[in-house]
Amino acid sequence: MTDTLLIARSWKFACDRHSHQRRKGEAQEPYVNHLAEVAELVATATEGKDVNLIVAAVLHDTVEDTDTLPSEIAAEFNDDVAGLVAEATDDKSLEKSERKRLQVVNAAKKTDRAKLLKLADKTSNLRSIANSPPKGWSQERQRDYLDWALKVAAGLRGVNPWLEARFDEVAEQLRLALR
Repeated sequence: MTDTLLIARSWKFACDRHSHQRRKGEAQEPYVNHLAEVAELVATATEGKDVNLIVAAVLHDTVEDTDTLPSEIAAEFNDDVAGLVAEATDDKSLEKSERKRLQVVNAAKKTDRAKLLKLADKTSNLRSIANSPPKGWSQERQRDYLDWALKVAAGLRGVNPWLEARFDEVAEQLRLALR
């Protein structure tokens, strides 16, 4: 399968799986906007040289947030993409607080490619909170999310200075807005 076909198929797959989902923010953006932003951050950070990682960025929430099985990702795309998606996926059978704790603990243990993907995801999430905070989230809850994201990002550093700078920019923007 060509790189172009692989990327196109990943978008079709993600759009089908996330078609009825919306972001939590006031603007209620289509969920696929988040996937597009994460994929664009990954593509820019890698200068488009890691197609499987870009595809994994498009698909990074399919297992966690839809009924998609990891085996479907492997069968539809490839084992490398499935492995990257698996590294980015939280175990939804665990309590939210435990999932969040494990993200901090496990961040530094991920492969460099998965670290880049997770950092792009966190960057996009912070941008979303800065531009369209989730309904009902107080400033305190937004600060708590920022503090947690900073802890996760600490374990993801060292793989891409450009992406780390994007994360730092939005983290600082949000920190200043929440003073």
